[in-house]
Amino acid sequence: MKQKLLALCMATLMLLGLLAGCGNGQPSASPQNSAEQSAAPSNSGETVSFTDSAGRVVEIPKNIERIAPTGAMAQIVLFAVAPDKMVGLATKWPSSSVALFDEKYTSLPVFGQFYGTSDLNMEALAAAKPQVIIDIGEKKGSIVEDMNSIQEQLGIPTIFVEASLSTMDACYKTLGELLGQEEAGNTLSAYCKEIYDNTVNTMEKIGESNRVSLVYCLGDTGTSVLAEGSFQSEALNMLANNVAVVNDPSSKGTGNEVSLEQLYLWDPEVLLFAPNSIFSTVKDDANWQTLKAVKNKKVYEVPGNPYNWIANPPSVNRYMGLIWLAKLLYPDQFDYDLYEETARYYNLFYHCDLTQEQFNELTANAK
Repeated sequence: MKQKLLALCMATLMLLGLLAGCGNGQPSASPQNSAEQSAAPSNSGETVSFTDSAGRVVEIPKNIERIAPTGAMAQIVLFAVAPDKMVGLATKWPSSSVALFDEKYTSLPVFGQFYGTSDLNMEALAAAKPQVIIDIGEKKGSIVEDMNSIQEQLGIPTIFVEASLSTMDACYKTLGELLGQEEAGNTLSAYCKEIYDNTVNTMEKIGESNRVSLVYCLGDTGTSVLAEGSFQSEALNMLANNVAVVNDPSSKGTGNEVSLEQLYLWDPEVLLFAPNSIFSTVKDDANWQTLKAVKNKKVYEVPGNPYNWIANPPSVNRYMGLIWLAKLLYPDQFDYDLYEETARYYNLFYHCDLTQEQFNELTANAK
């Protein structure tokens, strides 16, 4: 009898244990499943495989909340789609633009950039603990080696997303999905596609033979140019007959150095000067007055707050250049209010409300 009673008690205890295991509405796990669940990462630690524009397969966090750019081009693009996820800057915002941005963005630490000045502070970047480092822009021949180098040195996933004027819409779609910012990514993507398509379609109607001849000048003497065919000159080449044709177009922001005599030979209808250049002295300089553009007062300074509207860096800021330069060169074909379009761009990409007064200051030498 005692043995039967003991067996009954043990059976009852086992039944209670089973019921307790089912009390949460989930099937009880086998020992093997329990081990798998314990080993599985938490949601915040999950990773996914991402194939970047260089063809590299990189394991990145599924949920990304902290990002860092490799340079100015990436900084401008990322700031538009995910400003609050940036743990720092590649370059300090220009002092003239402080009034445009919220202080929480202008006070971010500056890490330096991988390309150009090559002043990247690896220790400061690592200390900020970004989950992903992102490079955006032109696909250089050394891009795979470059991205692998940063990733190996810092132990932080580093990816490259290609972006030119014709692919910026796709870039924003990718970033929106990657960073959990789908709505912002789709909005910015749609904007880029709208501006790009409108520019291409309108220029096709204008025709090659009716394009305005133009040269973009920069440098201490104004005799460096953004040559036709360079990555920096994409916006110019879309809208004008860029007559600055050289043997080896440079894609650096400093352009190609030429002589004033070469400018005489090109003799463009319009001259553009980089921000903070020799623009203000050209009209009174006898050496420049023989040029057709100077004679006809078709000389303009490209707006540059917070960034040059045409190039340097050749990032998404160039869409503002497409809007401005198209209106400047072909006002009848590009029929829109330039202030309204500029304010729209600044709201989308710089998260600020541009006033009429700020617009007037921006474009004082550009019309």
